[in-house]
Amino acid sequence: MNSGSKDPVRCVLSIAGSDPSGGAGVEADLKIFCLLGVYGTCVITSVTAQNTLGVQRIYHLPADLVGDQIESVVSDIKVHAIKTGMLGTMDILDVVCHKIRRHNLVNLVVDPVLKAKDGSILLEEDAVQLLKSELLPLASVVTPNLQEAEALSGLKIHDVEDMKKAARLIYELGCKWVLLKGGHLKKDAVDVLFDGAQFYEYRAQRRNDLSVHGTGCILSAAIAAEMAKGTDIPEGVAKAKDFVSSTIAHAVKLGRGLALARLFVPFPADKSSRKDVD
Repeated sequence: MNSGSKDPVRCVLSIAGSDPSGGAGVEADLKIFCLLGVYGTCVITSVTAQNTLGVQRIYHLPADLVGDQIESVVSDIKVHAIKTGMLGTMDILDVVCHKIRRHNLVNLVVDPVLKAKDGSILLEEDAVQLLKSELLPLASVVTPNLQEAEALSGLKIHDVEDMKKAARLIYELGCKWVLLKGGHLKKDAVDVLFDGAQFYEYRAQRRNDLSVHGTGCILSAAIAAEMAKGTDIPEGVAKAKDFVSSTIAHAVKLGRGLALARLFVPFPADKSSRKDVD
């Protein structure tokens, strides 16, 4: 593998589905990586026909082709962080885990994508257990939303205290950090980060007037970019949160459905929403 020791550029690999609307998936990830000053590479797991109105069709690529894509990238280019998104099938998930272990890849951010906003299934049900038993133990950070956290933890989540209980259970699956996103809470929009010992809370102003496509992808990709640059996890999450808030604040309605994040907006420097709590 090329060590890249003479190249100051940090590289991030996105392993995810393709979104032709550009609001999520590898298309969004590559834009984010560029904006945040890292070089983006990608492996496509699934091709979708989707837009701001929803997902119309999904085609999962053969698992061996996904594996070959990963092999092509990591056997040639030094990868400093990885972000996984839509993995689709048990076979794809299995080959992704195998390649991560084989190449000893580090700084893995897992966005455990299970469903689209319109309810379309993005990870087959029989693959969820494999996600829990094989992929999460490889993860530096896992970033579930409330529905995903309920599926991973087996708990019903109604408030921040429930989020903390679920974060503990997900942490016990083997990941190093859990970032449980609370954007779907009825009250405050609070995200909870847990490292097995300490909780951090991140609060953001709720935008009830606008529903934006792909915010989960944007957040996890931004965290991966910060990890590649060597930012510690709590600060990296804070920077990623501020980046997402900026893109939401400047989102645009280009289609007839959800708004799209405006990913050419520079994120605010030296702003942090992090609050350390007991």
